[in-house]
Amino acid sequence: MKYKYTFSTQLLSWFNQNKREMPWRETNDPYKIWLSEVMLQQTQVNTVRAYYNRFIERFPDIDTLAEASIDEVSKYWEGLGYYSRVRNFHTAVREVQVQYASKVPDDPKAFLALKGVGPYTQGAVMSIAFNHQLPAVDGNVYRVFARLDNDTFDISSSRARKHFESKVMEVMPEQAGDFNEALMELGATVCTPKNPVCLLCPVNEHCEAYEQGNMQNLPVKLKKIKKTVQHYKVLLIHKDDQVIIQRRPDNGLLASMWQFPMFDIDMHVGDIEEQMDISLHIEREPFVKTKHQFTHLEWQMEVYHAYTKDDVELPYKLISPDEKDAYNFPVSMTKIFNYYSEFKQ
Repeated sequence: MKYKYTFSTQLLSWFNQNKREMPWRETNDPYKIWLSEVMLQQTQVNTVRAYYNRFIERFPDIDTLAEASIDEVSKYWEGLGYYSRVRNFHTAVREVQVQYASKVPDDPKAFLALKGVGPYTQGAVMSIAFNHQLPAVDGNVYRVFARLDNDTFDISSSRARKHFESKVMEVMPEQAGDFNEALMELGATVCTPKNPVCLLCPVNEHCEAYEQGNMQNLPVKLKKIKKTVQHYKVLLIHKDDQVIIQRRPDNGLLASMWQFPMFDIDMHVGDIEEQMDISLHIEREPFVKTKHQFTHLEWQMEVYHAYTKDDVELPYKLISPDEKDAYNFPVSMTKIFNYYSEFKQ
């Protein structure tokens, strides 16, 4: 590891001069740093900025968030996706309020025990907020160290995190938080997945992949994600000037969020009526077809107008278009709701 002795110093110097301005870098509040790390998982920085600022304006501290309902909190997350993140974060913040007097624990083991906190979040928050010498290994860090060592270790392996954490710890300086951020910044802005800007890299003299021209082949990821495709019939069921929505189960994908009634694409009208306990007239052709991508899943949806005169009972609810903002809809349903709003105009 020829980069061991000067790598950290060079990287930190570059970071201090070139780091991007971000609102969560302007605070030492561990709650706000924690929030930013949760939001940034699987989400681009430019997307997170506006969500972070709006969230902090409404929930500026542990107590404000802990005392809010999950429905309201989720509204401020709407559009970010991966909704289990906000549910776990809300639960963990309530744990902090009760167990630690509303102060994020500075003990790494105590923090790791909170709902939804994994090794990456632990390392990032504990190092940035409290300067604990812990690694924060994400995709950017995998890529940086795979290229530095021309390392073909499979990053989809269950052993990858430990493998790359050990590399980080070999060069971890006293400024642990800045170092972890610098590694992530390098991966996000210079050592990018495609077309890395190697000539501008502050540590290219240490990089074996750069020396051998092998940057584009690293890191190695052998496993391929197999995406499941599910086909649904989505019903916009009108009654007078309202439409029926239903709440999803409390567990699983998009838990507790609201949607239009969804059924298997091949489900017959009679079976739908029996399940919903109402009589329906469903138009023969869908008025729109749409799809939504999740990480391992794709929904393909045919959306039909339908009509009923029957009373509606839970778990279904009738709402008008101007009531939409009172309910937490996933992006897939928000798009359909927009179609509905246009239809009503």
